[in-house]
Amino acid sequence: MRKNFGSKPWTYPQPVFIIGTYDENGKADAMNAAWGGLSEEDEVCICLSPGHKTVANILATGCFTVSMATEDQVVACDYVGIDSGNDVPDKMEKAGFHTEKAENVNAPLIKELPMTLECTLLSWQEEICLMKGKIVNISAEESVLTNGKIDPKKLRPIVFDPVNHAYYGLGEKAGDAFRDGLKLR
Repeated sequence: MRKNFGSKPWTYPQPVFIIGTYDENGKADAMNAAWGGLSEEDEVCICLSPGHKTVANILATGCFTVSMATEDQVVACDYVGIDSGNDVPDKMEKAGFHTEKAENVNAPLIKELPMTLECTLLSWQEEICLMKGKIVNISAEESVLTNGKIDPKKLRPIVFDPVNHAYYGLGEKAGDAFRDGLKLR
């Protein structure tokens, strides 16, 4: 028997994105955004409420980065979702994050987070809090690569459990995409 919960913002897994931006003075800022995903092959969509410093920064610069939050950085990644850059100017320092300018966009790469999407702003729909960005590059530290590809076991991304307000690491591989289903042909 199933239990009905009504309309809720619950999906599994829910990636944990750390959105990096520069403000008008070139100071790096980041926030945790757990409601987002891909909308096209080269587009990311993120639910961001308009009061965030991150939103103002993106609207001013037209650029942002999206880093995958990791198990190794769960405390810092959670923290940048708790305190606002509007209120805590040294938020990045408190998180222990160090940055460098992304190669392809005017936004910061967070050195402690080994996989990052570099994006330019495509659209912002304030009334529904939806921001879309064009992915212009993805970079990853060699430490998270196996045979030249991103290895989730090395990256160790976390996912958000919206029901229990928790973060989880990924489990073991369950199958082979685009291959296992061929058994039913």
